Amino acid sequence: MKRIMMLLFLTVVLGAVPVVYAQQQDVQETTEMAEDADAVDASSADSDMDAFPADSAMAAFVADSAMAAIEAELQGMDAEGDEEGGGLHKQLKRKFIEGSTSFMSLVALALVLGLAFCIERLIYLTLSEINAKRLMQDIDAKLEKNDVEGAKTLCRNTRGPVASICYQGLLHIKEPLEQIDRQLTNYGTVQVSNMEKGCSWIRMFIAVAPSLGFLGTVIGMVMAFDRIQTAGDISPTIVAEGMKVALITTIFGIIVAIILQFFYNYILSKIERLTLHMEESAITLMDSITNYQSRNNG
Repeated sequence: MKRIMMLLFLTVVLGAVPVVYAQQQDVQETTEMAEDADAVDASSADSDMDAFPADSAMAAFVADSAMAAIEAELQGMDAEGDEEGGGLHKQLKRKFIEGSTSFMSLVALALVLGLAFCIERLIYLTLSEINAKRLMQDIDAKLEKNDVEGAKTLCRNTRGPVASICYQGLLHIKEPLEQIDRQLTNYGTVQVSNMEKGCSWIRMFIAVAPSLGFLGTVIGMVMAFDRIQTAGDISPTIVAEGMKVALITTIFGIIVAIILQFFYNYILSKIERLTLHMEESAITLMDSITNYQSRNNG
């Protein structure tokens, strides 16, 4: 839109120059005709020959000035567009350098390591999710046919904690129900611990990231006071530099903590969902085992 307006402005300027020149010629000719009707043609002709080069130079000067202004404006717009195109990346890089590279590197390291643990947990939990209801239906169907080994094979060939806890219950299928229930509870606790493995590290990085930011804040304040003491005067520039480092490190530390907290909460939601599936599957398995024992004991 700005480019179109500047081109229209150039067109108007270039179109107005001949009009101004024609109006000046008409005024000059009318004045000369009023002074001396006999000498109008000669003086007008001489005046036209003398004035034309000056007016042409003025028109060229105006046109060149307009073109120079438009080119400068367009170059400024191109530079602004280039800066906006890579603005986020350049601004983050600049702020990272301004925020004291040593502390910003520690904050970035906390982010990278925290995301590594988060991604590992997300992959593990995603692969652990299965269709628990379908699995329990297949196990119940095999137990109805007294095919305990087939049910065990089905559990071994299925990934995830739900299949593992069902396999553990099938291993003790001939034992009393109380013993089986206790085995399922104990093994379920082990599976929950496996799902939560690595979460403690994520919590640690969530706490460490803002702590590093606050540490950078304190050090930035100390730097500001050291410069004030060295200079012997409270200058806004000296104070602003130290405060800038302090605030940038704090901001990045809080941002890292927010990002990791989001992933951590999502991981907890997946763990809770898998735990619920394990509990429901354990209850269903106990019902299937009860029916199996009743048929065989009868």
